[in-house]
Amino acid sequence: MNLGGFILLKIGINGYGTIGRRLAHAIAKQDDMKVVGAAKTRPDFKAMDAVNRGVPLYCSVPGNESKFKEAGMELAGSLEDLLSSIDLVIDCAPSKMGLENKALYEKHGLKMMFQGGEKSSTAEVSFNAQNNYADAIGKQSVRVVSCNTTGLARTLGDVRTLSDTGKVRTVMVRRAADPGQSNKGPINAIKPTPEMPSHHGPDLKTVIPGINIMSIAFAVSSTLMHSHAIMAELAEPLDRETILNKFRENPRVRVYRVADGFKTTAEVMEHAKDLGRDMSDMYEIIVWDECLNVSEDGKELYYMQAVHQESDVVPENIDCIRALGGIESDPLKSMEKTNKTLGVGAGL
Repeated sequence: MNLGGFILLKIGINGYGTIGRRLAHAIAKQDDMKVVGAAKTRPDFKAMDAVNRGVPLYCSVPGNESKFKEAGMELAGSLEDLLSSIDLVIDCAPSKMGLENKALYEKHGLKMMFQGGEKSSTAEVSFNAQNNYADAIGKQSVRVVSCNTTGLARTLGDVRTLSDTGKVRTVMVRRAADPGQSNKGPINAIKPTPEMPSHHGPDLKTVIPGINIMSIAFAVSSTLMHSHAIMAELAEPLDRETILNKFRENPRVRVYRVADGFKTTAEVMEHAKDLGRDMSDMYEIIVWDECLNVSEDGKELYYMQAVHQESDVVPENIDCIRALGGIESDPLKSMEKTNKTLGVGAGL
């Protein structure tokens, strides 16, 4: 919808789980886009969240309408009804379902956004606001890369503004499940990912072309955050403080100190509660000050970071909406607006 030169983009969200409902909350804080409705397969407490927040609820599975009625939830219509009344759809269905849904979105002639659980081939381009915002402009379909890839893209993107990188090697320590998932594991084990590289390295190349990265991964019995250990060769020698200051300048990265009590991911997420955000989210990537160092010649960098897997992609999605929807062509302007509305970079 164009209001006297001002674009108010009508958004539909298909899937209202971990990411979908966070995006609905974030979009509600923007003045250039609005959520027309969210589609759910069945009634549950997440669907009730939509009702309580005034987000119109649509049924995505024909025949399940009676279940919503029995649960006391009024429906605004079917998924088809939602798709016929919007400009852009954000697919937040479970991983690997995006490709199945794509044909339906295409039938309605919609701009389409997918999440990092989908293969990169599902969309025309993959997206990270900091590194390739312009690639999404004018496209019909875009995939926002995963939480881990977003974490790598932010900090390695910063490093590469200071020096070209040679070999980058990273070990990903992945949480086993999100806090709300009771059906995933491991519960008491460390599980290696047999694929080498893990999908994170190749995925990073979709937003930072040409980066020489090898990634390996473990899943561990934690629900709080992912952690990365990163080692990078530098073409130009850098000192520790130069790199840390670059990270400190990025509102979407936070440098925390073990000496201040941030000894583990538990303290990081405990502090996130103090920031007063929806769902106590941590949008920024956490880099530990004491866990960053360089070699004596300044040409090898080592650091550790943490990623809140439930929320770090939220700001990226808001920026992607602006790029894909033709609202804003300047990445810095979009990121600044998103950061302000979501409080990214605010507080300690």
